[in-house]
Amino acid sequence: MKTLKDAKIGETVKVAKLHGEGAVKRRIMDMGVTKGTEIYIRKVAPLGDPVEVTVRGYELSLRKQDAEIIEIGE
Repeated sequence: MKTLKDAKIGETVKVAKLHGEGAVKRRIMDMGVTKGTEIYIRKVAPLGDPVEVTVRGYELSLRKQDAEIIEIGE
């Protein structure tokens, strides 16, 4: 299983599935990250946390912990 945390800078990936449950999953979905959404990886901080992405035309920073529950596909 490949997650958003494993994606490289400059890649565009598609969300395959959201893992996790409760408030964290709901918050990520509220930010526009849902199944089938394309995500462009803009930047990764030097220590890997946070990851800056573009989702649905706006920029978003995700913690590494949150990026791990977003499964990606081709």
